[in-house]
Parts: sequence; structure tokens; C-alpha cells
Amino acid sequence: MATSSNQPRRTMLLTGASRGIGHATVIRFSSAGWRVLTCSRHPFPEECPWGAGPEDHVQVDLSDPQDTLRAIAEIKQRIDGGELHALVNNAAISPKGTGGARLGTVDTDLDTWNHVFRVNFFAPIMMARGLIKELKAAKGSVVNVTSIAGSRVHPFAGAAYATSKAALAALTREMASDFGRVGVRVNSIAPGEIDTSILSPGTEKIVQEQIPMQRLGTPDEVAKIIYVLCTETSSYVNGAEIHINGGQHV
Repeated sequence: MATSSNQPRRTMLLTGASRGIGHATVIRFSSAGWRVLTCSRHPFPEECPWGAGPEDHVQVDLSDPQDTLRAIAEIKQRIDGGELHALVNNAAISPKGTGGARLGTVDTDLDTWNHVFRVNFFAPIMMARGLIKELKAAKGSVVNVTSIAGSRVHPFAGAAYATSKAALAALTREMASDFGRVGVRVNSIAPGEIDTSILSPGTEKIVQEQIPMQRLGTPDEVAKIIYVLCTETSSYVNGAEIHINGGQHV
């Protein structure tokens, strides 16, 4: 749904845009005519297949609260007209042990817990709080990307990642209560096994034994739901967590 010529161009901000779900989300919104601002640890990737350039990319270390605040200030300067129609908190980290081993509660050190929560949990609320004026001006929407690992123990996702995503799901409800009062909707999506570069060996066994649809999801299938949550189709959806997993836990 492209914006019509008599409407100002909509603006969205996405964290973690460089691959997978983030990459597909940028393409989905760009193809609908939105201006897409992106944030990631990396410089703007020149090979990206959308129109935005480095002027719409902010390099930031979301594990560093001071750098996150610096990025928020920079984003506020870059938003034309002071309106932000959508914020998608997609950036996340999932550390592994030696040889890609799962890190459980016993073998995850405190620094790792802190690092994961700063990126996966604290950065989303910092971004939303820091940009609440711009979101309010647009009657915008926030989408937090949680995970199937936030509600069940997952064979590959580590304990710090899983608990950070469970906390983000709870945060989504709290934000929906607070932000909803100023006209900003806040929802989350919980992807299951999606065909991205971060899939672990052994995922095929999960597909065969646990997913009724017998296939992985695609990044675009996730991006489409994010798009719906940021547009009028979902105008009375607030505080929801939508599970995108092919029926994995039915």
C-alpha cells in the first residue's frame, strides 16, 4: 500500500537492518513508499537493494547506553517534520559457547547476561522513550521483535537471549498501556524458525517433528506482519504478541 500523492511520506525506524528479518522489513516498507531509517552496529551496506543511502543510516552500539542516547539525538535531527510513524525494535544478539554450543543458565557469565539485556531489552525501551514525541505526533506504532524462545525452552537459543525476549514481551504490554494513552500502539511479533543466516544445525529436525506446516518461515512472511502492525489494518491492535511459527507449539 503506497502512500498517495496528497499524503506526506511516512517514516519508519528499524534497528538491526543488515540481514534476515530486518533486511526483509526494509524492503517491504521501502516498496510501499515509506522513508526507512536504519540503525545497526555496521556502516551502511552499499549492496542494500533499497533506495535509502547513508543519510538514512545511523551506526550505533545498542549495548552502550550512551551511544544509544547519541543515536537517538541524531535520529531526531534526521526526521523531517518531527513525525515517526513506526519504530521496529529488531536488533538482538544471541551469544553461543565454544563451537556454537547453547549457553544455559549455569554457564552464562554475568557480563554476557548484561550485554544481551542491554541490546535485546533496554535498547528498545530507550529508543521508544527517546522518540515518544515523534511517535505521538504521527499517532505511530511500535513493534518489538520477540521470539518463540521467549515462551518455551529452545534447543538452540541460549538462556540470556530467551529471558531477554520474554522480558521484551512483558515490556510490550507495559508500553501498550503507557504509550496507548498518547495514541501510539505497541505490539510484538514472536518469530519461530525463520530461514535466515542465524539458523543452527539441527533446525531441520525441528521442522520435521514440530512444525505442522513442515517448512521454515521466510523473512518476508515476518516482514508482512510487521507492516500490518504499522498500518491502519491493525488500528485497534495494542499490546498483542503475534506468533509467526507455522503452528510449532500447537
